[in-house]
Amino acid sequence: MHIRPAHIEDAEEISALVSSVSHLFTLDSNSQGAQEFLKALGPQAFQAYLQDPRYLFIVARQGDALAGMAALRDGRHLFHLFVGLPFQRQGLARRLWQALQPAIHPDAGSVTVNSTPFAVPAYERLGFRATSAPLEKNGVAFIPMQMELA
Repeated sequence: MHIRPAHIEDAEEISALVSSVSHLFTLDSNSQGAQEFLKALGPQAFQAYLQDPRYLFIVARQGDALAGMAALRDGRHLFHLFVGLPFQRQGLARRLWQALQPAIHPDAGSVTVNSTPFAVPAYERLGFRATSAPLEKNGVAFIPMQMELA
């Protein structure tokens, strides 16, 4: 498994990876809100994110396959962390998270993430804790979580 910074050329594969697991985090993928959200995860959206200096994206590759990706926003918010279905439950999410940690802003007292209900146990294993009851926006359920930094 090779983890490296993401490049704009990765945008299409990143979008395909996220789309492949979208059924795990959308409440009703046919709803108008979910459709708008999923559109925001298209290749063009990822191209824009990859060019925005507020975001650091990394990808994990296993041979020719994109196994996972993660992104940190503003050095304080875990913006995305997705692992392809064939690569889940193998420690890849932890490896991606660890690869992002050096980029956490030195003044950040904590890191936040908006977790899907499906991913809460994984984030808890990484050290995040829920800070709110589940919320829903645009057909996507999420739980705000936070990790206090030492």
